[in-house]
Amino acid sequence: MTCKRNYIDSKNALVLTGGGARAAYQVGVLSAITKFVPRNHGIPFPILCGTSAGAINSTALACYASCFHLGVKKLEWIWKNLDTGRIYHNDAKGIFGYIAKGVFSSFQNSKTKKSAHSLLNNDPLRELLNFVIDFKRIDDNILGQYLSAVSVTASSYTTGDSISFFQANESISPWIRAKRQGVRGTINSEHLMASSAIPLVFPSIKIKNRHLGDGSVHQLSPLSTAIHLGAERLFIIGVEETKSPTASFNYDKNPPSTATIAGHLLDSIFTDTMHSDLERMHRINSTLKSIPEESQKNKSLKHIESLIINPSKDLNAIARNHFNDLPLSVRILLRSVGIKNDSESSIISYLLFEKSFCNEVIKLGFNDAMKKEKEIKLFLNLK
Repeated sequence: MTCKRNYIDSKNALVLTGGGARAAYQVGVLSAITKFVPRNHGIPFPILCGTSAGAINSTALACYASCFHLGVKKLEWIWKNLDTGRIYHNDAKGIFGYIAKGVFSSFQNSKTKKSAHSLLNNDPLRELLNFVIDFKRIDDNILGQYLSAVSVTASSYTTGDSISFFQANESISPWIRAKRQGVRGTINSEHLMASSAIPLVFPSIKIKNRHLGDGSVHQLSPLSTAIHLGAERLFIIGVEETKSPTASFNYDKNPPSTATIAGHLLDSIFTDTMHSDLERMHRINSTLKSIPEESQKNKSLKHIESLIINPSKDLNAIARNHFNDLPLSVRILLRSVGIKNDSESSIISYLLFEKSFCNEVIKLGFNDAMKKEKEIKLFLNLK
């Protein structure tokens, strides 16, 4: 496919948040946007920033930045045909054998070299990433000026910093700020494995003497990476579920279970910092607007526009309807920690990498974006 137009000068950035299997929602939104972009055009976001599962989606798009339709189509096909076995070992031996191995390793001598352990073994994900993502295409799209930069954010358990690994044109420099930094490099599957390593659920990844985990953990300013990479307009696709009041348990009578609390902690990791960062950005925009341009002393501050899309329905409720689609071994493991198909815990929606759930969430993302067609077209300057 030969593309006639790129958007390299648009300063648009696509920001994809984390959320495990919920990231299927992002694919639905992107699928809707392809309806607004001619088939022979490149991606309307020259800057791509992703965290956790969002990092996998953004990197896959970076490989097809010159052909937006083709990139989204490939990404959609993967998610629509996914199952948990492609993400983590889901059989009895793979689950309980892995847990037992981790328990036994805890009794080993402290000087013995140990591997990272967790609840689930996501080695299958590494195989999937290396099979479906052609990382070499990223440089080609940067040289062809269809892509300005792509970043993958991970959290360092070694230093406590949020580290954004980025691959970009030469005009973009690394940065160091309080508790966060941008590191130039060539993105590969290990960066994606690190960024998507949900705490306790998936093992940490070691890259250059750093032990790294899910990018949302220490991400105090999730919008800053895109801005450092030159963005002035942020199109954000979140995965924060909309909760209906009737779906909540009455905690005055029934205190939250351990699984429910764990789900809330994950929700906080993946969503709370985004809200605070958006609020901070709007406050800066308001301040800049009230100060005449010639009087502004801090020229590093700039007005940033944003548009965020989140699910219109409760993803937890959708996930509970598909709980029985999980393999038996996974259901037994979840039930052992108090998670059943009627549980309030959001953990189910993070781990439900089954096509039945993913297809429904993709459809939701598509419909939500189509309802905002005019708003999206205006924001991205699409005719």
